[in-house]
Amino acid sequence: MSVEALNSPGINIPPELQGQISVTTLDRIYNWSRANSLWPMMFGLACCAIEMMITASSRFDFSRFGMEVMRPSPRQADVMIVSGTVTKKMVPQIVRLYNQMSEPKYVLAMGACASGGGPFKEGYNVVSGIDKFIPVDIYVAGCPPTPAALLHGLIVLQKKIEQEKLSEVEWYRADFQEEIPVPVLGPDLIDLRKYQSIRDVTMAGEPEKKGFTVIIDEVNHE
Repeated sequence: MSVEALNSPGINIPPELQGQISVTTLDRIYNWSRANSLWPMMFGLACCAIEMMITASSRFDFSRFGMEVMRPSPRQADVMIVSGTVTKKMVPQIVRLYNQMSEPKYVLAMGACASGGGPFKEGYNVVSGIDKFIPVDIYVAGCPPTPAALLHGLIVLQKKIEQEKLSEVEWYRADFQEEIPVPVLGPDLIDLRKYQSIRDVTMAGEPEKKGFTVIIDEVNHE
């Protein structure tokens, strides 16, 4: 967004003040500052992470979009780029990192694996898309996507941020639930948000299978 785009239409500025002041709205100036100072979190999962590193190099240089500060701490980052194959063993760590990021925060699923499982879809150790556990804002197609594709996804994210309104965003609502329960890795990956349905199905099964529910109960009450 250019500086001229910040000016509110329909407001006449006296000729003697033109070029000295700019009249805008709180939403526009707030979104303009956030969209041009995104701090991605510094972590990668698989081959897509190599393309993410190349995007930060001098040839593509996403620092020209204000994104050069990749933070190793989730508490200082506001963009999570899930770059690579998401295994069941890694999902609890991804959710934990997401919870540690401060609002407002955004997630970009980079590549076919992070978006829907990729060539490993339905594999015994792979999750078919990180959006099953955390909300995703932007999907970048490819296996792996090129650095240009990742740049396009980040630009689309900037445009999305520029359209947000402070009166409508969810993180300012009184009923906003920020934290997502960290999944439990056991015989399979257990999403605690589906705890009640898992418990009902398990208790309706054979008696020897009911012991698995006791394990879930213990984890849920810790």
